[in-house]
Amino acid sequence: MTSSPSADVQPSHPRGCPPLLLGLSAGLGLLLWGVAALRHGLLQSNAYDLGLFDQWAWLIGSGAAPISSMEQVHVLADHGAWMLYLAGGAYRILPSVHWLLASQALALSCTALPIWWLAEQAGLTRRRRWLVCALWWLQPVVFNAALFDFHPETWVMPAFALALWAERSHRPRLWFGLLLLMLGCRDGLVLITAGMAVDLAWRRRWRWSLTAAGLSAGWLLMLSRWLYPLLRDGDGPKAASRMFSHLSGDPLTVLSGLDWSGGAEYLLLLCLPCIVLWRRSSFSTLLIGLPLVLVNLLSASASYRTLVHHYSLPLAVVAVVACIDGLRRRPKPQRGVPWMLCWAMACWLALAKPWFFSGPYLARIPQLQAVHEAQALIQPHDAVLTTSYLVPQFSQRISIGFPKNKQSPPPPHEAAAWNVLLLNPGDPGWGSSRKVQERLLTQAKDKNWSCRNWPSGLELCRAPVAAKQQPRLGNAPSGSRPTP
Repeated sequence: MTSSPSADVQPSHPRGCPPLLLGLSAGLGLLLWGVAALRHGLLQSNAYDLGLFDQWAWLIGSGAAPISSMEQVHVLADHGAWMLYLAGGAYRILPSVHWLLASQALALSCTALPIWWLAEQAGLTRRRRWLVCALWWLQPVVFNAALFDFHPETWVMPAFALALWAERSHRPRLWFGLLLLMLGCRDGLVLITAGMAVDLAWRRRWRWSLTAAGLSAGWLLMLSRWLYPLLRDGDGPKAASRMFSHLSGDPLTVLSGLDWSGGAEYLLLLCLPCIVLWRRSSFSTLLIGLPLVLVNLLSASASYRTLVHHYSLPLAVVAVVACIDGLRRRPKPQRGVPWMLCWAMACWLALAKPWFFSGPYLARIPQLQAVHEAQALIQPHDAVLTTSYLVPQFSQRISIGFPKNKQSPPPPHEAAAWNVLLLNPGDPGWGSSRKVQERLLTQAKDKNWSCRNWPSGLELCRAPVAAKQQPRLGNAPSGSRPTP
């Protein structure tokens, strides 16, 4: 067994950060916020997940029941993310989706601060501390996660890095509190706390390992046996069944059904930006990511095995901290720092997605004027069924949804849940189709809804008595599922 990466490091206090590091973290956070806001303004954000979390935060801030009209799920029954109530407090002051986008961007950029403290704790030279901070900022998944809508686990990436610092500094109370904070943003982070238990067991820190393992198991049991059934009318977590339903059957069938090529490519892309600096001393830290990597590899959805989505974001923290462990065993000459930065930049250019702004993200510019005009025609109390990419533009209301392809016809009383349709069959968005949206518009016109269309293909239809059908604040309508 290896010893602790910090076995020769005494408990310490962070000595603060250079003003330049604080300035760069703030500046890069503002830049990431601007990029995410631009993507949102270009109609590239989506119902899943920006629209979903924006509606939840708005409902909390409005004092309404935080139940999504798209999923009919309470905010705590989604991922047990009680931290979203803090966002609801901000929405009470000023309802704006930019609370989510800005806080996400700043949290990701400021993760460099505890990474600096970890490098300082490991005894790295000042130049190497700057290197590991740059490696964090240049992680492709960091940029992509900041860009790809919003996910609450991004808030606690600084807490994750700081928890590693606290453990190495023998600060059990701070460490345990930070783990609780992490779990309060997403149930999936229990894989990281379980990975920390594996790492601590490898280093024979048994009490710490048992604490992390007990917290992980206790949190899962609390969610699956109590909170989720309480808020879902007896149903437990559904994510696991969706992710691993393909793993049933005999072992040969299961093995043949796995995405071996995609998994190998995923592992390669994960390791590529940082593997040059990993050493034998990095192995223990890399164990922290083992449970999350295994789950991503076994998942039925290929989106778990990319650097485009947020699912691999905690692994970026693990990778950079593993670099710190590798650097502290290297001799002092630092001639490789510029080359490492060039390599990290090359990986960022190849795997991050800034070039989407030169093409794919510009595709909906012709719709902008029409969407702005439609926004002026839609009232706050309207129940709106729209395309997935327009949901975040209208999600601060009781009822918002988008028409899905795989949706059985609703009962007659649910079909009347929407009083406004805002659709574009020519660009139906994620999860929908031209056929579904044309059918909805035809049904609306057959019922004498008043409709208006724009040259971009966008069409708005309003029910004749919509002004008299205002849903009560706090009660999500029973028919919030979109009709095909």
